[in-house]
Amino acid sequence: MKVLVLNAGSSSMKFTLFEMDNQQVMAKGLVERLGSDKPNLIYKRPDGFVFEQEMKLANHVEAVQAICDQLVNPEHGVIKDRSEIDAIGHRVLHGGEKITAPTLIDENAKAIIRECFPLGPLHNPANLSGIEACEVGFPGVPNVGVFDTEFHMTMAPEAYLYPIPYDFYKQYGIRKYGFHGTSHRYVTLATAEFLGQKLEDTTIITCHLGNGCSIAAVKNGKVIDTTMGLTPLEGLMMGTRSGDMDPAAVLRLVDLGNTTAEVDKILNKQSGLLGVGGINSGDMRDMLKAASEGNERAALAIKMFVRRVVKYIGSYYVLVGGAQAISFTGGIGEYSTEIRKMVLDQLSALDIKVDTDANSACFGKKGVISTADSKWKAIVMPTDEELMIAKSTVATIGK
Repeated sequence: MKVLVLNAGSSSMKFTLFEMDNQQVMAKGLVERLGSDKPNLIYKRPDGFVFEQEMKLANHVEAVQAICDQLVNPEHGVIKDRSEIDAIGHRVLHGGEKITAPTLIDENAKAIIRECFPLGPLHNPANLSGIEACEVGFPGVPNVGVFDTEFHMTMAPEAYLYPIPYDFYKQYGIRKYGFHGTSHRYVTLATAEFLGQKLEDTTIITCHLGNGCSIAAVKNGKVIDTTMGLTPLEGLMMGTRSGDMDPAAVLRLVDLGNTTAEVDKILNKQSGLLGVGGINSGDMRDMLKAASEGNERAALAIKMFVRRVVKYIGSYYVLVGGAQAISFTGGIGEYSTEIRKMVLDQLSALDIKVDTDANSACFGKKGVISTADSKWKAIVMPTDEELMIAKSTVATIGK
């Protein structure tokens, strides 16, 4: 069974084609700068073949067509005809409270995605465009939506409600939703398997650290809290996002003459590591390098980042009643041995210690990085959101 996974952005479309009989990638790539003067298509195969070409592509429908042309190309394609594709899985940002599981796309599902446009104004319209492009390009082929919010819909009201007048929740849906759900789901399932136990017996803290960062408290296989909120801005300090801060500071930024659009840009695009570190980069690798060279602001940004991660892990450890493991994932979580060590060193009160050799060995690969005498385990668990979407797609269509 072949499943095409698509992640449509406002000006891009990422794709991965899976052969699900062995869960192997057949081809992947992206269309970038969609709608600009010079859209670009990148197509890759696992054997190392890469094809890249600028194309005139005006919209997502044309992007889907261009992707299909590469997949069936007589010289470097991996299928003979698009009819070989059995299903299409779509990453969708927001499903609100109405979608709590991977969903077969029909008119009702599309209506819910539209209803969530105000909650995901940048992503949901693009995600819907990708779905509708596939309905044109693959008539009759089932489309499945896998939503960033759905894994977190097991949170109780005391976890997802904000302490503001209740009517704002009832009328406008202002509440914590959480994001990175596909990654947290994948890592939760993979960690349960790694520990050799059933999902319902698994209580862990999943720590997705990358340019975007979030942590989820998972008790008996279900999320009971997560750091991101109404939008991905809440929670941890990130590459360019501020994370948690006093709401009055936001009001102060407006009082200083910034429009709400300008404040939105400041908090989402100009803050976090970028805003504090002073090196014109929000990339943790650049921050660590600058700090090692004596840049005090870069060192400060790293300390702030680690402190906030530790604060959430500690609180979530208490919330779940004692975790069996913490699983690090994402670009920083999988590859930054320095940040993992800094985090674990500050968790010593919870009887967990880093194994320096194991930590160094687990560079982008799964494994336990805590010492044998630690009370609970620290694990590196690389995420695979595309495979999670493909698996969810297969399960949803029942093949």
